[in-house]
This record gives sequence, C-alpha cells and structure tokens, in this order.
Amino acid sequence: QVQLVESGGGLVQPGGSLRLSCAASGSIFSINAMGWYRQAPGKQRELVAAITSGGSTNYADSLKGRFTISRDNAKNTVYLQMNSLKPEDTAVYYCTADSFQGGLDDPSAYWGQGTRVTVSS
Repeated sequence: QVQLVESGGGLVQPGGSLRLSCAASGSIFSINAMGWYRQAPGKQRELVAAITSGGSTNYADSLKGRFTISRDNAKNTVYLQMNSLKPEDTAVYYCTADSFQGGLDDPSAYWGQGTRVTVSS
C-alpha cells in the first residue's frame, strides 16, 4: 500500500557530505514514523534515524550528531543529511515507514529498495 523510493546515494570522500531522499507514495495516510536504516557487508542492519509525523526525531548514539533527518510533508519525502562522513559509514541505506499495524521494527513496515553510499578516497 506504500511505496518508498530512495535516491541520492553515491561516492563521497571522507569528511564530505551527502543528502539522501526518500519519496513515499500510495496509502501515505497510514504513515506515522519514517526512518533510515543501513547495512554494511558483514554487519547486521542498524537504525540510523527516525522521525514521526509530528517532527520528533531519534538518532543512533554512535552517529554523534553527524546525521540529520527531516521531512517535507507537502512532497511526502523524508531526507537524511549526512555530514563528516567516515569510511565506516559505507553501507546500503534503506528508507522505512511504519503502518497502522505496527512500528518500524514490525513485519508490516514498508521498505525501499535501498541506495548505496560509499565513503572512500
């Protein structure tokens, strides 16, 4: 019922910045929270940031304020601004949205196809 399409990934040098976008379509009335997860090779998927329809945000402690999540309700789009990027940030980044059935960690959550971020010299 909800489709999520990420964009903005690519190659960036250490210390650089990148902005990811996620456009939602379909039954967007069912969405409350949206967020970003990432998964690097050999590591489990981890939550990066989340934001509710009211604008409340939550971030992974390890990011130490380098990332900022925001949303534009008029465009049905959520963003992830990534600053001071490190090689360890290299991963596939996935956009996710909850549903009326559960939160972001529920099997009913919606997922995008992912966008790859590579931080390297």
